Amino acid sequence: MVAVSECGECAVAEDRRAATPEDGVLTRIGQAIMLHRAGDREEARNRFADLWQEIGPQGDAFHRCALAHYMADTQDDPRDELDWDLRALEAAEGFVTERPVVTGAPAGASNVADGPGPRHPLVALSAFFPSLHLNLAADYAGLDRPADARAQLLRARASVNALADGEYRQSLKDAIDRLERRIGRAAGPPR
Repeated sequence: MVAVSECGECAVAEDRRAATPEDGVLTRIGQAIMLHRAGDREEARNRFADLWQEIGPQGDAFHRCALAHYMADTQDDPRDELDWDLRALEAAEGFVTERPVVTGAPAGASNVADGPGPRHPLVALSAFFPSLHLNLAADYAGLDRPADARAQLLRARASVNALADGEYRQSLKDAIDRLERRIGRAAGPPR
């Protein structure tokens, strides 16, 4: 994962957890994150894997997105990290594009996701997009796929502009710039 402040997504997850205290899955994701940050990568990975099995492919999109996003950070193989980052993006994109349409409601009337499981403010899930794209760009750069990395950086830059001004947004913009420069240096001089 690309380091972005001490994790703006964590703040999003914390806000979400505070809004729905009955959400034990987010609590358990948070516990695994703490294990990883304390240096117990293997135990964090094991707990994330157990949670992933428990949630399942039809589970709550916010849970799947957050879990896959952090599971990627525990991977030893860069291809596995890419796979988990792609799962996180898939969960987020699928949720945003496949939400049920409320008949008779004005367009954009609800900023809360409907469906099974906890109700999520869309802003909570959409706040992940810049970081998801940035992580994918870093994954592709690490796998020597600069064209894919640049494509993800463009998506990261576009989605970061949708965020409110603040420290999280600025830290993402700075991280995008740093990765962009790194990819540019790795490409060498233009031919």
